[in-house]
Amino acid sequence: MNDKLYALKNAFIYTMLVAVLLLVPTYVYVAYMKYVYEIQYEFKLKRESHLILRSMEEFDVKEKQVFDYPRFRSFQSGLYDEHFKPMFSLIEYPIENQKVGYYVDNGYGYLVISLPEHRYFGASYLVVGGELSYTRIYQDVVIILLSIAVLIFVLSLFFLDRFALPFQRVNQRLDRFIKDSMHEINTPLSIINVNIDLYNRSNPPNKYLQRIKAATKTLATLYNDMDYLIKNERLSFEYEEIDLSRYLQDRIDYFYEVAALKNIAVESRIEDDIFIQFNPTQLQRIIDNNLSNAIKYSHEEGKIEVILERIGDICVMRFQDYGVGIENVERIFERYYRENRDKGGFGIGLNIVKSIIDKAGIELHIDSIYGKGTTFSYTFFPPIFIL
Repeated sequence: MNDKLYALKNAFIYTMLVAVLLLVPTYVYVAYMKYVYEIQYEFKLKRESHLILRSMEEFDVKEKQVFDYPRFRSFQSGLYDEHFKPMFSLIEYPIENQKVGYYVDNGYGYLVISLPEHRYFGASYLVVGGELSYTRIYQDVVIILLSIAVLIFVLSLFFLDRFALPFQRVNQRLDRFIKDSMHEINTPLSIINVNIDLYNRSNPPNKYLQRIKAATKTLATLYNDMDYLIKNERLSFEYEEIDLSRYLQDRIDYFYEVAALKNIAVESRIEDDIFIQFNPTQLQRIIDNNLSNAIKYSHEEGKIEVILERIGDICVMRFQDYGVGIENVERIFERYYRENRDKGGFGIGLNIVKSIIDKAGIELHIDSIYGKGTTFSYTFFPPIFIL
């Protein structure tokens, strides 16, 4: 996985964990702030009630015949008699509590005040109320949580990068070592193959040299997998038109000596003139890994069938062996997973194949019976398959 992507993923996980841990403190904080806000609102209602009472006290019936009852934009009020029936009220919300005190009911806060008898137009109670709005509290909580989340995310990224730096340096040195080692391995492999070919041209076939050549081809397949694994994230694999029929037959011929080591017959039924739009390097990884695995997991003197055919507007490439089969099909694409460690390899071949076909949109169907054999079927759709 890319280092940056790894850091982003883990920073996000840490941020989510902290957010979950903050849920209880946040709930307590919100409840406390709502309680404080309701107390503050009570003082506001008391202030407004004093304004109303003062207005009624200053009213002189000799000067004015009509009392202009105070009205407020954010509050409502009303006068009630001793039976709590409205004498004059601007309140539309139903007042459930008819005792003196401060109440909050479904987001509506109101204050009930007892009045002296026959002093304020014969009213016994003054009620002042209004809608409580917790929007500001929720906004502040969201801003605080977002700020904490951003801070934690940034700090997580920073510390993950700092902590990962020594490991990144080790990995870089290890990558350089692997690249240099692979280069050193590839050179003698090429020399061995070339010299064997030159010897065979002027001398009768030698079974020992054939075995050496088969071994070098097996090593070359491992080398190519490692090389692809190292370079695939940095390189762009351009598509081109490929004669799949000819290319597949060439790769079968390449593995002839490897199959011959176990006296395995490779039977091919390849339909001519099947073309695809694909990258040669990636196609080689798909074919080589399937042929190599089919040979590796086949029994001595067994048989492998390779089929390429058109079916309507698709083409299917099929590799079938009659070997040991697969016990755990779901895990074979995991990197470094090997069902049989005695067979050798690094467990990266099918992982590479899976990454290639997933990006290209190639469909893979696996039919395997443990102990009897396996069939890998690859379906190419347009536009990869050229009609």
